[in-house]
Amino acid sequence: MMSAVRPLFRRSSAPLLGAALLLAALAGCDSPEQQAARQRQAASVAQAGDNFARDEQLWREQRRESLLKPDGWTSLIGLHPVEQGSHYFGSDPDNGIRLSMGPEHIGMISLDKDRLRFVPESSVALTFNDQPLKGSVNLLADDYPAGPSKIGFDEGKGVLTVIERGDKYYLRVRHAEAPARIAFNGIDYWPAQEDWKITAKFVAHPPGKTIEVANIIGHVEATPNPGAVEFERDGRTYRIEALDQGGDELMLVFADRTSGHTSYSAGRFLDVPRPNLQGKVTVDFNKAYNPPCAFTAFATCPLPPEGNRVDLEILAGEKTYKSPATAPPHAS
Repeated sequence: MMSAVRPLFRRSSAPLLGAALLLAALAGCDSPEQQAARQRQAASVAQAGDNFARDEQLWREQRRESLLKPDGWTSLIGLHPVEQGSHYFGSDPDNGIRLSMGPEHIGMISLDKDRLRFVPESSVALTFNDQPLKGSVNLLADDYPAGPSKIGFDEGKGVLTVIERGDKYYLRVRHAEAPARIAFNGIDYWPAQEDWKITAKFVAHPPGKTIEVANIIGHVEATPNPGAVEFERDGRTYRIEALDQGGDELMLVFADRTSGHTSYSAGRFLDVPRPNLQGKVTVDFNKAYNPPCAFTAFATCPLPPEGNRVDLEILAGEKTYKSPATAPPHAS
């Protein structure tokens, strides 16, 4: 499998170079104590730059590992609507829901209003929530707090779950041998630069505010919108509405002037910490990343909500993913 992370780091050199020249010019006029203090200051600046580079490199490695997990986003092989009634599914053409990989006949899924049930094919070895499956079971979708029920097949390489989007249910299928995972072509990044790591202001909204967020398959959902992030770049102020998905971080879903050119056309994501007591947020655009839909046709990614199209070229983070069919492979 080809490497997906290349050491493309570039510090903002002008401030560091200017500081170094100034320190050198003044060193000849300093006392030994002042020279030692300036040396310590220069060492501190260099250490901060090294820490920044290591942090960015580690994030990129973790990002690659997450995408390429056996059940990561590149493992998706199908997204099938589940209509009311009963439906046989498997890889054989005679199924109502035909999978692209896996056993010819896996079983039957039934939807009765909001109740989902699965009846397995007796001749196929399956698991249910990682335990051997011996009979029919009720299925939970991904809107349950504990997450969706999991049906395993192909000795654990394949996983079936049900997701709910709007008022519809879909059978989501993953497989460790998915073409998108096996032929993963790596991620291109802009060189990481410290001046794209910005201290921004968090502008809080009234409690309970939501914003309409559409996803790529056409569903619209009211999503918690606790506030907006405001940052300055080249003397101008920009604003991105933040989404709260219940975790430790807030999520920015945005498009910018690179979208559809050098970055993914439908926008990018960025996770940011919740604001500190002073209402400040660190926004590191070097960690802006492509949504799952950049890697697979079987995800249901949110699109940038109204107001999150930034009139700025954000030349940081992930560039457009080039699939193996459209680009030469990266070097190992």
